[in-house]
Amino acid sequence: MLAKEMETYITGGSAVRAMFEEGARLAAKYGRENVYDFSLGNPNIPAPGAVNDAIRAVLDEEESTFVHGYMTNAGYPDVRRAVAEDLNRRFGTDYSEANILMTVGAAGGLNTILRVLLDPEDEVIVFAPYFSEYNFYVRGARGVIRPIPADPETFRPDPEALRKAITPRTKVLLLNNPNNPTGVVYAAETLRAIAAVLTEKSAEIGHPIYILSDEPYRELVYDAVSVPWIPALYPDTVVGYSWSKSLSLPGERIGYLCIPASCADFPVMFDAAVAVSRTLGFVNAPSLIQRAVMRSLGARTDIEAYDRNRQALYKGLTDLGFRCAPPQGAFYLWVQAPDGDDVTFAQRGMEHRILMVRGSGFGCAGYVRLAYCVSHDMILRSLPAFEKLAKEYNLK
Repeated sequence: MLAKEMETYITGGSAVRAMFEEGARLAAKYGRENVYDFSLGNPNIPAPGAVNDAIRAVLDEEESTFVHGYMTNAGYPDVRRAVAEDLNRRFGTDYSEANILMTVGAAGGLNTILRVLLDPEDEVIVFAPYFSEYNFYVRGARGVIRPIPADPETFRPDPEALRKAITPRTKVLLLNNPNNPTGVVYAAETLRAIAAVLTEKSAEIGHPIYILSDEPYRELVYDAVSVPWIPALYPDTVVGYSWSKSLSLPGERIGYLCIPASCADFPVMFDAAVAVSRTLGFVNAPSLIQRAVMRSLGARTDIEAYDRNRQALYKGLTDLGFRCAPPQGAFYLWVQAPDGDDVTFAQRGMEHRILMVRGSGFGCAGYVRLAYCVSHDMILRSLPAFEKLAKEYNLK
């Protein structure tokens, strides 16, 4: 008999993955070219050539037993040192390998640090809409997730709402910047206001409230928007990162945690994260791809291609009368269901073979998410189907 908790995981499984699997079923029935699958944030842009070259070079130039063997659980020291030096160049920091833990993607890093920080029933605050998997990460760490409702005008965090949401059990504010699912980027001014609230409330309740900043989309920004480095604004910040999006490597499961020395309880926190990573069964991040990303830190995916998709989909849908949050980063479009019912809207979209993910899965009903990390041609081919859907709702 399965553990009772598993029933919740199964019944509340990922709406994103469910829609992705539905897309595979429809593609088999109607042909992939006749299905418009905007469900999964799976990059359509190939990894930069420098990454493939780096993988080959690692295999050709480094000792096989070293490349494929164990290393310290935190990751190869030279890889961690290279990541730290890259952050130092970009953000004016002074990190070393002692601040970097190589992880099995951003998800592995977030699960690790949440287990380090949370006692049973400790609270993790998130601003809706938020990545739906956070529910499972927090529950797996025995915590309780506390969503703050979205501001439907801007989808930006409200520092005063945060102030009201904090309780003596609050331990973490989990931020995703740029945001999945809205594509909104949180500006430095907003983050400074959040930092001020957390500083005040941490002193009031007698323990640090940490920011856990989930940043897999950090490099995917448009229109000269920049993503603030949050540890520079708030000392008790841990950053989780993944190369899944910036280098189009989601299947390689490689990322890192940056735990600055400014964090309360450092370096015990770092040592605990290494221990938790081991006890979770990761042992260490994948060895070959650690060596490859060290050689590829300056590489970037084709942001222009994502921007082209962003502009085409946003213009195409708004011209048809749909209301969309203007995306500044990541590769998602957040679209309001015309009648406020995201479940029915997504179902009606499937009748036109358009696959959209319901906003209710992101803690924000009444919207759907479209991932535009797809072929540009598919976006153009989908617009007549969206036009039919718009007519059903008596839009333009």
